Amino acid sequence: MTPRNTMPRALILETSGRAGQVAVAHGEDLGPTRMLERSRRHARDLSPAIAELCRSRAWRVRDLEAIIISRGPGSYTGLRVGFATAKALCYSTGAALLCVDTFAAVADQVPDEISEVDVLADAQQRNIYVQHFCRSGDSWGRTDLTIRAAKDWIEKLDRQTWVTGPGLSIVEAELPAGQPRVPLELREPTTSSLLRLGLKRWRAGDADDFWSAEPLYLRPSSAEELWEKKTVR
Repeated sequence: MTPRNTMPRALILETSGRAGQVAVAHGEDLGPTRMLERSRRHARDLSPAIAELCRSRAWRVRDLEAIIISRGPGSYTGLRVGFATAKALCYSTGAALLCVDTFAAVADQVPDEISEVDVLADAQQRNIYVQHFCRSGDSWGRTDLTIRAAKDWIEKLDRQTWVTGPGLSIVEAELPAGQPRVPLELREPTTSSLLRLGLKRWRAGDADDFWSAEPLYLRPSSAEELWEKKTVR
């Protein structure tokens, strides 16, 4: 990989949650984040939002040099729409695809004094995605991403470990009193943390193959599981 010293015209896509987020940046200069309405599908609003944000910088969409996308885990539909859009843009513009693990972006947002944190997301049916992060200098070490039963994770949770992530709301009422929790406004991935991590990959000369890149899933959606049950009968 050849390091890059340029400041890319970048599009940032965060579609792992119920509400999508879109922004553009020129290097570290991040513009306003456009929130996509929760009540409307990402597919309906995403393309017009991208075009409008590019116009706000006097760019054409084909001027984009990097597409930074939240990889998941998260909303199946949202991630699929985001990846389809990102791949189409990379194909048509030649922009580099830079996938960022959603949990890494969430961990990147926690206050500096926190050294260990579990990041959570909803895995449906009272299960949660869990990944443990441990700070080492200015970077994070991490365990493998796993799916756990919420009850099992709570029973084995270290009482000194901070917890965060979009899935925390599912289990928060069941956590022991005094369990340290990251503030609410830092639990969802932001376009600023995605940009920071995406630019690290850009500067290192890294990129993903947009033909083969896929969202991060450890299990099929509920609809896919139901279909599988029907077909094996």
